[in-house]
Order: sequence, then C-alpha cells, then structure tokens
Amino acid sequence: MISISAVGMLNAMGNDMAEIAVNLARGQAPGMKLNHSRLLGQRPCWLGEVTADLPTVPAALARHDSRNNRLLLGALEQIRGQVNRAIAAYGTDRVAVVLGTSTSGLDESDQLVTACRRGQTLPGYHYQMQELGDPARFISAYLELNGPSYTLSTACSSSARAIISGRRLIETGMADVAIVGGADSLSRMPINGFDSLESLSAERCRPFSAERDGISIGEGAALLLLTKEPGDIILRGVGESSDAWHMSAPHPEGSGALRAIRMALTNAGLNPADIGYINLHGTATRLNDDIEARVIHQLFGNRVPCSSTKHLTGHTLGAAGAIEAALAWLCLARDIPLPPQDFTDATLDAGLADCGLLTAPGRLERRVIMSNSFAFGGNNTCLILGEHDG
Repeated sequence: MISISAVGMLNAMGNDMAEIAVNLARGQAPGMKLNHSRLLGQRPCWLGEVTADLPTVPAALARHDSRNNRLLLGALEQIRGQVNRAIAAYGTDRVAVVLGTSTSGLDESDQLVTACRRGQTLPGYHYQMQELGDPARFISAYLELNGPSYTLSTACSSSARAIISGRRLIETGMADVAIVGGADSLSRMPINGFDSLESLSAERCRPFSAERDGISIGEGAALLLLTKEPGDIILRGVGESSDAWHMSAPHPEGSGALRAIRMALTNAGLNPADIGYINLHGTATRLNDDIEARVIHQLFGNRVPCSSTKHLTGHTLGAAGAIEAALAWLCLARDIPLPPQDFTDATLDAGLADCGLLTAPGRLERRVIMSNSFAFGGNNTCLILGEHDG
C-alpha cells in the first residue's frame, strides 16, 4: 500500500491547495487569461498562468534558476514540513525524487535567443536550465538528497509516469519515500508549436463541446509525497501503455488508453462499478475528446460521473498528470463537489458517446477517483486514488 501523505500545487486556479480547493468548487480560474504576447503575430490566445510571487532559487543553485524550478519550489514549500520529517526518518539516501516535464527551462533559452538576436546577453543563463533532467536534479540538490533522482519526459503523461515510477521505487525497496510530480512553465515554443499543429484554441478551451477547436496551454506544478506509512488517501492502482500509433494523434479505437485503464483497475483490484469519478484527459481537441468518450463508454457506460478540468488549469503538458492527480486528492481529502464540465458558452457535443459527463456539480458517492493522461506518441497512463479502507 502506497499512501499520498502530502500534496503541494499551484496553477491557474490558485497558488496553494486552499485557494485551489475554493476555486475548484466554484469553477473559477483567476489565472486563465487572454494573452497577446506569446503567439507569433501578437495574435490572442487563452493561457493558464500562475500568478504567485515564486520562491527564489538560492545563489548556490543559480545554474538551476528557471521559472520551471521556481514553480516546483512553490509546490515544495507547501509540503516542506512533511518532506523534512520524511528525510529525518529515513535518511537522505532513501528519499527518491521522480519528476515529469516537457519544457524544463525552455523559456529561459528562448529569452537567450531573443537577446542574442539583439546583440545582447542574458546574465545568469546556464544551458543546464533547459535540460530535461534538471527538475529532479534541482530538487535533489536543494534538499541535499542522495537517493534515486531522475526526470521523465513523455509529453502530457510525464508527471503521471513519474508518480508510477516513484511508487515502483518504493515497492521494489529502492526507496522508502518518493517526492513525485512535475512542472511545466509557459513558453513560446510549445504554444506556437501547438498552433502550427492547428491544435491551439483562440478561445478558452471547451472540452467535449460541439464548438471545441483545440487546447489552451497552462503552467503549474504539483508535488506528491509517496510513502509506505499508512495514510488516509492511497494510490490504489496504476496503469500505463505505449501504443505508438502516431506522433500526435490518438489511436482511432483508443486501444492504448483501454489497456492503461484496464491495467489500473486490475492493479487496484477494482471493477469499473467501483469508480466514483473519472478526471478525463479531455484536451478539447476534436479527436482526443471523441476517442476518450468512446473508451469511457465502452468500459463504464454512462454510469460513472466524469469531466475534464483543463478549462480551469489549461493543459499543463508534462505537469498535467500530477496536477490532475492532486485535484483528485483534493476532492477526496476535502470532500469538494465533483467539478462539472463547463458548457456556459458552448453546447455538449451530441455526437460523442455517452460517457456520463457531469453538467452540474456532483457528489462523490464512491470514494475512488480515476485520472487519465494520454500523451503524444501513445504514452498513456491511468492513476486510481482512493481512501484507505483498512
């Protein structure tokens, strides 16, 4: 049994767990804003921004001073007490750090290129800021840890895979505690990259609506502390698959997604009827929402309430899996009403398979939540969280 003993998070809904809990219940996201500076040609698009004054990276770790790592520090500060107690109890070599990201310090590199084109320099820039391995390397150095430490980058399932990997390290005896999660920060390259794929919406994203036309990108970080110690909320099951169907499109029958969900249910020893709520990947692209709705209908019918929360956070890319697992943790820990799909300015796509989409806040009747993350390249993950019933 692996417990989730502490969670820290910040995203477009708020700068700590208390603020996010309030805004999740209200369906509000103060950081979801129209932006005119990130897209080429100064075209507008909606982005999910973190509004916090982020912690400062110590001078001794200046080579790691990226916004991505400052977002991680913002999440770490919220659980620092529990982390410190875990380090004191188990030792610096028994605490693992496994994180996910897709941008790392990419925005700082973009700033460097812009400065160089103007014949200027960017003081304090170091190449390793943009290395994909830097987030875990930074957190380990910041906490002076010597345990297993690495970063995963499997696009939008990165931090969900980090959670799975941290669990595995504990179960195999390679660590006693794992700090898992991830971060991604806003950067022009992924924003314009998704725009070039015609997958970026000019409007705030509208998952599962007839009018959906693409994603809204967001930034944020979430860290979860995994331990073998008994806790109120546990990671009941995990599933993962890699269908490698297409670089950016999901398998047309959702075969990889189906395998990941079935694996998680088997791993948890649960049946589809045991799930109380599903946090959908729900990116608001035409294909993703259509195929995910069909997958959920095939396994669960319309009997399990589900929704996507990406209209509240934006798609936080490599951080999405951890952020949405953290939202699931919040719903369990604080008994927050289940978040409905927002059709205020849109209509439910009647052509989608009936998968039990919530259209009004709901109550969690069965205290088990599933969270899906389906990424480019067919990197699929499924996490199941629930209350400890022992």
